[in-house]
Amino acid sequence: MKSNATALTAALVMTLAPTVYAVDYQVETVAQGLEFPWSLAFLPDGGMLVTERAGRLRYINAEGELQAAAIDGVPEAFISGQAGLFEVAVDPEYATTKRIFLSYACGTLQANHTCLSSATLTERGLENVDELFRVQPAKAGSAHYGGRIAFLPDHSLLLTLGDGFDYREQAQKTGNHIGSIVRLNRDGSVPEDNPYLDQPGALPELYSIGHRNVQGIVYDAQNNRVLSHEHGPRGGDELNLIAPGNNYGWPKITYGVDYNGSIISPHTALPGLEQPLVQWTPSIAPSGMALYRGELFPQWQGSLMVSTLADRNIRRVELDDGQVSAQETLFGELQARFRDVRSGPDGALYLLTDASDGKVLKVVPAN
Repeated sequence: MKSNATALTAALVMTLAPTVYAVDYQVETVAQGLEFPWSLAFLPDGGMLVTERAGRLRYINAEGELQAAAIDGVPEAFISGQAGLFEVAVDPEYATTKRIFLSYACGTLQANHTCLSSATLTERGLENVDELFRVQPAKAGSAHYGGRIAFLPDHSLLLTLGDGFDYREQAQKTGNHIGSIVRLNRDGSVPEDNPYLDQPGALPELYSIGHRNVQGIVYDAQNNRVLSHEHGPRGGDELNLIAPGNNYGWPKITYGVDYNGSIISPHTALPGLEQPLVQWTPSIAPSGMALYRGELFPQWQGSLMVSTLADRNIRRVELDDGQVSAQETLFGELQARFRDVRSGPDGALYLLTDASDGKVLKVVPAN
């Protein structure tokens, strides 16, 4: 793999536990020149797919070479502010289907949605593009779309959404998708056991509600649980354990305040509303999340890796019996805004930097 490698040594100090690990690693540049890369997915051939928020899907081959031409056939995205092309996810049965999933903003500044499409990846580009879902109702503005995807054991998928920034009260209502996580079958149909299916007036796709802007989600197969994180306002970023039918409180409860300092809610807890596993104040701006299951870094085994924008690091989170037992920060020396983090099939940790000249970075043990 072509790379620029810089050896870095870090003493990893736990902020919630006294353990200190010494881990030697090096950071390699796999690809650069990406325009605000947003998501990374691994293909069985050893290659990778990377989305650029500007609406392009890029391919990095197994030799680590970023192909100059973007992949054809990507559905048109609405590009403005935070809006654009978001997640790329590979079908759990990709070996048979050759299918991928893309989330993106669609519509206009006055009326737009988070949308989800599937497509077949071929040598010619994307074919059989099929829009599976779009948030209802449409909203104005260009902020808070969510957009992350996770697959459950039955191969249904969870799609995270946002509250549209100016529509936060809608996150408590089940008659729309705003400020929720939805669950879909891979053909866009509604699973028969979705939690709001039989609730009068509720949209059947809903899986959980009361979210602000969910930009990280993982399914932890070893512990059979779903974990997500979301942006708070000024403070109050959250890591949550997601269960079907639960209400995560926004904006009735929050640990943050509005950007002008005003109080959004006087409550941090109310009956029937879920508490986060941890909240981050001041905000770290969590942007992506992975569960590390590689062999290259045994000290990180089973840790959540949370990429951050404002904090400019990767936050490693340890869970013990479903509770956060320790945290630490990694890669702050790179001084980068991180948009995504992934645990690679080769055991390496992959990072996306959020910049007009964005990079794909690979973290491996030092030589």
